Amino acid sequence: MQNSLLPTESDRGRNREDLREHNLSTVVGLLHRFGTLSRAQLTSSTGLNRTTISNLVAELKALGIVFESQSVGTTGVGRPSVMVSMSGDVVAFAVNTAFDATTVGVVNLLGQVLMKARRPNPANLSPVMAVQIANDLIIHLRAKLAPGTRIIGVGVAIPGQVKVAEGIVRFAPAFKWINAPFGPMLNKLSNLPVFIDNDASLGCLAERTMGSARKYKDIVYLFGGTGVGGGVVIDGKQLRGATGYASELGHVRISDSDVEDHSGLVGTLESAVRRDNLLKVLGLKAANEDELEAAILSTESQEARSEFHTQIDALGVGVANLVNIFNPQVVILSGFLASLFKFDQERLLAGFQMHSLVASQEEVVVIPGRLNANLLMIGASELPIQALIEAPSSISHMPLTKGRKKS
Repeated sequence: MQNSLLPTESDRGRNREDLREHNLSTVVGLLHRFGTLSRAQLTSSTGLNRTTISNLVAELKALGIVFESQSVGTTGVGRPSVMVSMSGDVVAFAVNTAFDATTVGVVNLLGQVLMKARRPNPANLSPVMAVQIANDLIIHLRAKLAPGTRIIGVGVAIPGQVKVAEGIVRFAPAFKWINAPFGPMLNKLSNLPVFIDNDASLGCLAERTMGSARKYKDIVYLFGGTGVGGGVVIDGKQLRGATGYASELGHVRISDSDVEDHSGLVGTLESAVRRDNLLKVLGLKAANEDELEAAILSTESQEARSEFHTQIDALGVGVANLVNIFNPQVVILSGFLASLFKFDQERLLAGFQMHSLVASQEEVVVIPGRLNANLLMIGASELPIQALIEAPSSISHMPLTKGRKKS
């Protein structure tokens, strides 16, 4: 058994009958985090006996959440191991409502983005318009699903502060939304469970689950999207604050500039490091993250390169401030911030080292995120997937997709 599979307290199942759902959740959670596992690994990781694991896996198979296969390439004597894997026929919709465009994807329990559709947003996007665009794209992708696919819900990433339990966008400065009931409206249109959270918080969740942050427990995560946001993880737990609005890292003040960020605050990291300025100097009206990165890394425009350096210098100061405050193992830069890092890594690191305390910077590493254009698809999909993990039996109440036959 590898060290990465050593169980945490929450991984420990129990043999009491009244905790059957807990045990199902334990097994599904391990498979989602670590991928395909043998029955023997599940037995060892959960502390449950072989008969209990066999029964739990049989129930999860009947629910359509997992499937079993024989291991290949087994050496030595004895029968091949029975391997348990998450089904690829259970999916979630992921919605990213950004300033310039709305993207909707279909993501399975393996974290694979199966399909995506994108539509530019009109100017002065209202909550009602945004919900309608998201639902139109969901309908479009839903029609392409294979018959028998189960949809467990919709996860939504929003560039703003979100009342997670109510599904309400408390404040989205780029859109000038206040108290927008995005979640309830989309639930009514799509007739699907809807979960919603801040885009940077979901980016942090995605990198922790499937990306660059998997092996770290103390993390500062910075995301460049519509604005600049982030996440902070201390000893494996993501900080959310008293009302869920913690880790607005883009609003950390780094200078005495009077330039405002999207929220109207001056001299902040977000006011100095801006995606819209990058698009402007590159002559782009819109771009996804992969397209923007390609343009940043290939341009020969001196005006553009000068803007990149200005933003990199500001980012270095911001990273230094956050390292001084949180003393993380790793700083992960994602979205367009990762592209700036790749453009001139040495300049960014030099700026970070100049402005951070020597002892604080000694152990920390600064790295780019790994998920690129699929970051928020994976992050948003984690919301309904985590809900399924908490209550696997709930999938029995979710209707099968009619869809159309695969060509």
